Amino acid sequence: MGRRDRKPGSGPGNAGMGDGFLMEVCVDSVESAVNAERGGAGRIELCAGLMEGGTTPSMGLLQVVKQCVRVPVFVMIRPRGGDFLYSDRELEVMKADIRLAKLHGADGLVFGALTEDGHINTELCTALLAVCRPLPVTFHRAFDMVHDPLVALETLVSLGFERVLTSGCDSSALEGLPLIKRLTEQAKGRIVVVPGGGITERNLQRILEGSGAPEFHCSARSARDSGMKFRNSSVAMGASVSVSEYSLKVADVAKVRTLNAIAKNIL
Repeated sequence: MGRRDRKPGSGPGNAGMGDGFLMEVCVDSVESAVNAERGGAGRIELCAGLMEGGTTPSMGLLQVVKQCVRVPVFVMIRPRGGDFLYSDRELEVMKADIRLAKLHGADGLVFGALTEDGHINTELCTALLAVCRPLPVTFHRAFDMVHDPLVALETLVSLGFERVLTSGCDSSALEGLPLIKRLTEQAKGRIVVVPGGGITERNLQRILEGSGAPEFHCSARSARDSGMKFRNSSVAMGASVSVSEYSLKVADVAKVRTLNAIAKNIL
């Protein structure tokens, strides 16, 4: 089969779920990547800055993660937090990061870009897709900021994206479920619609059964205490003190396994 003829959930970037649902876990550390694979993740989305929705990870992180896991690793290409309206110089940064990610073993890439009026930036996406190939590419949750998601989906299909990650343009995949279902039906196998955003063991079954999607995206994280014994409570690293340096968010093996089991039981 050609790339555009593959059934949803098949082809490059799929592992660990057989013919059932594929679970992608977003991670920002080697520890989380290893935990995600141990729990049964079929694919990893590698990021930095998950508190900002995910930014481009270091190539050192990618290199070590690739040494530690066997499942496919898709790399986030996002040069900064904030909106998805990029300058010409930011485009060059993204191109350079894609080339480096491919050089260091990325199995796929993840990016998104919009115009100022909330449409898919076809010119920028076309330029980035050319650098990404032959690897598969996911359009990330920039999709949730588009003006018209049904039109945007057709644009992504025409551009050749393999997947689109979405919460249904709402605050979570559960709340956006009606739109995710509509997008999945509209896709008709031409692109994989991947629900993501606030997915937990409490709502996964409802989301998968209600959307008809073949894959899902989650973080499955828990907090663990830092190993630091000396702690300076007068200083916080970063602009916000809302996140403690001494509480680390990592992918939880037990949570990943639970989500994996729920998905398998839906079959």
